[in-house]
Amino acid sequence: MAGDMLRLPIVRRMPDIVAPHVRSRMMSGIRGKDTKPELLIRKALHSMGFRFRLHSCNVPGKPDLIFPRYRAAIFVNGCFWHGHDCALFKMPDTRRPFWEAKIESNRARDAKVADLLSQQGWRQLTIWECAFRGVRKIGIDSTIERTADWLRSDIAKGEVRSLRNEEP
Repeated sequence: MAGDMLRLPIVRRMPDIVAPHVRSRMMSGIRGKDTKPELLIRKALHSMGFRFRLHSCNVPGKPDLIFPRYRAAIFVNGCFWHGHDCALFKMPDTRRPFWEAKIESNRARDAKVADLLSQQGWRQLTIWECAFRGVRKIGIDSTIERTADWLRSDIAKGEVRSLRNEEP
């Protein structure tokens, strides 16, 4: 009889290693501006002679950097918070409906801001965290070079990201 029992696979979820109140405090401490990637980009672009303003409330979406001379706005986005299609983004298993709604609202806000910027004649570049983190990163030097090239161009919209799987 014991051999006739139906065996179901055991599905184990990795438990969070910290208490919920500690995780909440950690997540609320993540900064929205003046992040390490943003500071690296600002310092490098400034040393190349680019002058910019920070988090201007007069421009839709309060871009991380605005370049009035080039009519350009740059956002430095974290791949998790904006649901980027890269190796750094993984939807959490805990409180999944909350995170799906949160990330979807961030994506919707990003799309609305992009439309408003375009309507007002601003060019827009998004620099993704995966450009300088993760196994497919292009590195900070390449990120800065691509950003500077975009600023000097007349391309309306662009992104700097990690290499895709099909890229060498």
